[in-house]
Amino acid sequence: MSAELSRFVRFGLVGAINTALTLVTFALLTHLDVAAAPASALAFATGAVNGYLLNRTWTFHAQGGAATLTRYVAVQGLGALCSGAGIALTTTDLALHRLPAECLVIPFVTLLTYTLARRVVFRPGGTRPVM
Repeated sequence: MSAELSRFVRFGLVGAINTALTLVTFALLTHLDVAAAPASALAFATGAVNGYLLNRTWTFHAQGGAATLTRYVAVQGLGALCSGAGIALTTTDLALHRLPAECLVIPFVTLLTYTLARRVVFRPGGTRPVM
């Protein structure tokens, strides 16, 4: 398996772990009577922190720091915006139901966030983006 494909698979596994962690955290917090909105925000933050740590150390073997964390947060924010916009587009303009729409949007957002993580957030060997 090529190094790039291996990184992409690890990126996908980290995403799956983050999703599971987010759902478990949300379930636990709501079980403890935390309101749904703050429970969701805290659960998402838990998954995001886990994603940063695992992607930095395992997926990309990169250095950390404030600048890397800032870039990571920006890319995750962009991914969330693209996901929301994609769902809005596919459920209204294409009249897809929510689950098929999500299944259509996820691969595009995953490729976008992987590419940005690889070239901008955890870029190898220096401060300039890899092009």
